[in-house]
Amino acid sequence: MVKSEKIWNLMADSFDEGEKNFEPIHKRTVEKTKNYLDLNDVVLDYGCGTGSKSFEISGDVKEVLGIDISSKMLDIARRKAVEGKFENVDFKEATIFDERLKKESFDVIKAFNILHYLEDTQEVMERINELLKPGGFFISSTECMGEEKKLSRILTFSALFVLTKTGAVPVRYFKFSELENLITKGHFQILETEKMDLRALKFYFIVGKKV
Repeated sequence: MVKSEKIWNLMADSFDEGEKNFEPIHKRTVEKTKNYLDLNDVVLDYGCGTGSKSFEISGDVKEVLGIDISSKMLDIARRKAVEGKFENVDFKEATIFDERLKKESFDVIKAFNILHYLEDTQEVMERINELLKPGGFFISSTECMGEEKKLSRILTFSALFVLTKTGAVPVRYFKFSELENLITKGHFQILETEKMDLRALKFYFIVGKKV
């Protein structure tokens, strides 16, 4: 945890610039996510980074709480919140297991591009289920590197890829079926899926309903 936190802190200042490379995926993911949001919803943005997606959905819900382990990412997110006058968005430095997060307190939990950087994914899914209200939605978008050719991963070279290969950040090479199985085992009914391609990269959008 500490090692990963340091790495994400080092990447904080350049994070938003790097995310521009994935803009088509982000745009489609947010667009589809809004179909499951209600103006009375309280949303948890798990792995919120610098808060960009929290702000994008803030006008469609009652409240958004973004959590991340990177203090520097959160500093940037809080600055954006002040500059943009986003009064219904808050941020906490926390993991999904933080005791300040209460059971059945969220209508929606979104997790964009984080599941493949976790070591304890099954425990995370069970915790997400615990935090959701009955009938709540879990919405995720995950790069499925198990579906990509190794050469493609090399050609899409990035600083983060080097960090994962050196073990500084854990990485899971999910296949589409493995990701579905993970979410189903977390006691969710899968309502919608969409496979998204960006150049040679493979992403999987999934909406699950707590059962």
